[in-house]
Amino acid sequence: MGAVLETPRLLLRELTAADFGALYDVLADSDIMRHYPYTFDERRVRGWISKNIERYRDFGFGLWAVVLKETGGMIGDCGITMQFINGCIKPEIGYHLYRDWQKRGYAREAARACRNWAFEHEGRQRALDRRGEGERYAAG
Repeated sequence: MGAVLETPRLLLRELTAADFGALYDVLADSDIMRHYPYTFDERRVRGWISKNIERYRDFGFGLWAVVLKETGGMIGDCGITMQFINGCIKPEIGYHLYRDWQKRGYAREAARACRNWAFEHEGRQRALDRRGEGERYAAG
């Protein structure tokens, strides 16, 4: 699958079922998921991938696989989701990266690309127009 976004060091592309193993290693890590009420098991990781595939279809965006250009390896996810925050549906940029790839500026690089995409791409406006249909849970 082709890149949705590209930065100097990263490609961001849609998640697929084939990303299960790499994403499981991130989402099942209790340190990485310390701000969530739980770490993810296999069922939750598969649901995470399915939910993002649904988001791509419904909103034109979601959390994307973060891939290093240099190696082609997936190091986590980053993207935009619609969240119910203080009674309103709002776009939120989130990310999760393997421990080994943290503190190297990759999360910032990916998040900035997502932010820029949101303001340049019509998909954000389409999502905001559908705010009554937004997801009603946090951190997704």
